[in-house]
Amino acid sequence: MPLKIRLILIIALSLSACGYHPRGAIQLPTGMNNVYMEGGSSQLQNHFKSAMAVSSVPVASSPEKAGIIVRIFDEDSQRRVMSLSSGGTANDFELGYRFEYELVDANDRILSARQPIEIKREYYNNQLAIIAKDSEEMVIRDEMYQQAVRMIINRASIALQASPK
Repeated sequence: MPLKIRLILIIALSLSACGYHPRGAIQLPTGMNNVYMEGGSSQLQNHFKSAMAVSSVPVASSPEKAGIIVRIFDEDSQRRVMSLSSGGTANDFELGYRFEYELVDANDRILSARQPIEIKREYYNNQLAIIAKDSEEMVIRDEMYQQAVRMIINRASIALQASPK
């Protein structure tokens, strides 16, 4: 066997043995397959779908085809001024993101009762770099959606382990 192929094989085996997985992949519970998200903003839906794709979990096209349904309720995003400069411009902002969700199985049996997820972040508003701060706010909001999806999956894992088979 050529040296190149042996080297590639050794690297591949080493990576698989150390638990390597693609960036963004989430360890999903064994019962969480063919998932559908009902409700929620397009941003939350997109982050959920991309997390499932990276983790190789199929996303159902309708609730009828899903094994597990994540229902989103009362989603709300906020932006609040935390402090003002002497000139009256906002120095600090607090971003808030909140919603409630529940998990149900294909038979509409509740696996996890309705519960809230709330995420808050603060950032400094530098008046000399307004365009950069708008980009920073978008990045922070993006991270908040990613964290919300991870929280749903982590809580789903606990609920699925606790539910009777």
